[in-house]
Amino acid sequence: MATESTTMRNIYLDHNATTPVHPEVLEAMLPYFSRKFGNASSMHSSGREAKAALEDARAGCARILGCRDSEIVFTSGGTESDNYAVKGAAFANRNRGKHVITSPIEHHAVSVSCEFLEKEGFGVTYLPVDSQGIVDPDQLRKSLRPDTTLVTIMHANNETGVIQDVKELVRIAHEAGALFHTDAVQTTGKIAYSISELGCDLLSISAHKLYGPKGVGLLFIKSGTKIQAWNQGGGHERGRRAGTENVAGIAGLTRALEIAARDMAKETAKLNSLTTRFYERLRECVPDIHINGSLEKRVPNTLNISFKGVEGEAMILSLDMKGISVSSGSACTSGTTQASHVLIAMGLPGELAHGSVRFSFGRSNSEEDIDYVVDIVAQEVQRLRNISPLYTKSGN
Repeated sequence: MATESTTMRNIYLDHNATTPVHPEVLEAMLPYFSRKFGNASSMHSSGREAKAALEDARAGCARILGCRDSEIVFTSGGTESDNYAVKGAAFANRNRGKHVITSPIEHHAVSVSCEFLEKEGFGVTYLPVDSQGIVDPDQLRKSLRPDTTLVTIMHANNETGVIQDVKELVRIAHEAGALFHTDAVQTTGKIAYSISELGCDLLSISAHKLYGPKGVGLLFIKSGTKIQAWNQGGGHERGRRAGTENVAGIAGLTRALEIAARDMAKETAKLNSLTTRFYERLRECVPDIHINGSLEKRVPNTLNISFKGVEGEAMILSLDMKGISVSSGSACTSGTTQASHVLIAMGLPGELAHGSVRFSFGRSNSEEDIDYVVDIVAQEVQRLRNISPLYTKSGN
């Protein structure tokens, strides 16, 4: 057990919210903040230099992701990519049908976009998930209609890390003639995949989740996909996304993807080892915990755990005061006091949903960090349970 005399360390376990910029990524970006600062739309030599860098980056991203250069559209991040995919595909194809299918566990960039579509007269079906947080492909098949134009299901959940069988879901959607979008923000850089093998029509990525900079991402748009541009302005990105391209950020995104591909096997093995060690030690030290989501079908760095009789918010604040950074789920909504919509959709009782904490590990974490954090967690859980009128030890 950690004691009061233990020197406090700062340990970051919220890598699903954001990651530090990798030194090699920063190095790749720096020239475009200084001597290579040109606008990629300018005709002079500085502009042409920026344009060349932009297209080299596009080719690099396409090569790593398994698609064509022309299918990459650079954006300001995952939220813009999701909005563009969902709204752009729905509106562009509304003459054929106004029905969209999604799930109740999507990131708010997708779910709120679907709510917007409902206000615009579209029908939206929300597929249920099981207790592990997984969409049943048969449920998708049963929900498809002649007027279904788009299915949007995330590749892996940001709160639980649970991975969906996107390849199978895509196959079923395509059988019915519907487009398929997936939010791959939490899988990119963590698990190996190829867009061509997934078969989806639209796919969203954000740089800052894989040791790249904030404010940049991309949307894969399969060649021939009918989609309406959502940003209005100039003819940037072949007329698909108005706005001066963030060349420095795009160079950083490309380098981050290259590093992730290079180090994938090593990092996956390390993160699997860390999360396994953490969960096993936690089970030994803390009674009445509940793992949320599948342990097998998940990205290697993520564990979502509920502590019976403990408020997740109190736990997060307590750990923060001990120098440990964790969250209750999406960084975009972690400031709210509502129970996670993801865990509620999975059928978790309200008490456990409110007592959930997400631990998401990263490159800088070590086995020593794991042991230290487990000791602190055990100490804080016991302290919070001692003052909780709601906690009764299981079996008593």
